[in-house]
Amino acid sequence: MAEETTVEPYKPLYRNYVLFVLFLGYVVNALDRSILNILLPAIQEEFSLSYTELGFLGGIAFALFYATCGIPIASLADRTSRKWILASSIAFWSVMTALCGFARNFPMLLAARIGTAIGEAGGSPPSHSLISDYFSLKKRGTALSIYALGVPLGGMLGLYLGGHGNDWWGWRTTFIVAGLPGIAVALLVALTVKEPKRENKGAGKVHNPFSAFSLVAKRPAFLHMCLAAAMHALVWYGAGNFNAVFLVQNHAMTTSQVGTYFASFALVGAFGTFFGGFLSDRLSQKYNDERFYMLVPGASVIIGVPFQFVCYLHPNVDFVMAGFAINAFFASVFFGPSFAMAQALVPASNRALAASLLLFIQTMIGLGLGPLIAGMISDILVPTFNENALRYALVTIALFNIWSGVHYYLASRTVRRDIESAKAES
Repeated sequence: MAEETTVEPYKPLYRNYVLFVLFLGYVVNALDRSILNILLPAIQEEFSLSYTELGFLGGIAFALFYATCGIPIASLADRTSRKWILASSIAFWSVMTALCGFARNFPMLLAARIGTAIGEAGGSPPSHSLISDYFSLKKRGTALSIYALGVPLGGMLGLYLGGHGNDWWGWRTTFIVAGLPGIAVALLVALTVKEPKRENKGAGKVHNPFSAFSLVAKRPAFLHMCLAAAMHALVWYGAGNFNAVFLVQNHAMTTSQVGTYFASFALVGAFGTFFGGFLSDRLSQKYNDERFYMLVPGASVIIGVPFQFVCYLHPNVDFVMAGFAINAFFASVFFGPSFAMAQALVPASNRALAASLLLFIQTMIGLGLGPLIAGMISDILVPTFNENALRYALVTIALFNIWSGVHYYLASRTVRRDIESAKAES
């Protein structure tokens, strides 16, 4: 593994502070996105929605705008100030989350969620790019895993706040409360994060999505990694969108009970997220082999499948909860290694755009299709399986993790060669 010559800017204490602030941004990102899932039973009851409509609200309606807006925002971030784009994005999605609470019908709620999606599109790409300029390659997997801890921890807060807030105040006020913390985080980014000098003079030389896709199309490892992350995201979002509905309907749980359990599972997922980046960094350095950045997440997504079957098929709620906890760990391993390789497989001047491309493919397939497919399968199965229709739909969705594992393995076959090509073009 060739050594990167990047000089890390600023002192370690400040680098770690910046990482913490960006992590906070990802926490409120995940909180605002995940809180919808726990509120869906109440929303479904008030607006009389079908499973397919729930899947549309939580899936393609959000994903389409999140993914398509991400690429031009990331391209702008590669040419301008990343911290100001990030701060503006956090403020915008936070306001739109609060506006969900004022929706009086399904179209109004849908419009507010689309606004949240547009704002969140400007979150991860500039953050990934900033982290990659603050931390060298040998530390980047761990740094990005720490950043990625925002997903399980933000999800934990969102699920806990959503579950209990729905019982305390109702789903509308819960949305309003959820949107407020992001304003403070946006100010923190704007006022305290410094924009580091970019690594080379070619920063921003790829400015449009088509040339960006052309850039990564010649690197098979990047494409297979994107597809692997997308298949896993299809399971993550497809099942996650309906887990609360499943537990309320099939195990007679309250939203407060579901929120408490899933908040604790998100904490387990946080350990899995950190473990994935740390283990990948450690193994790749020990054996001088970047393939571990693909093999570690590939193994984890497949190991989690049997535990997903327990989640949806076992009649005992204690075993079901244990299955969710164990699966939360393995499902979260992929974040750090995937984010790190998205940055390593392209020239330094295109890092924000690379992160956006990964998120575009992952989001359009995973978030866009996962909840919708799960909802459609459930509606199709209702005449035959009645209250068990959602159960068998979620079992079907879990099988896509095997497909994900195959793509991670295929990515491992060319990742070393593709990293060297990216370095040569920097």
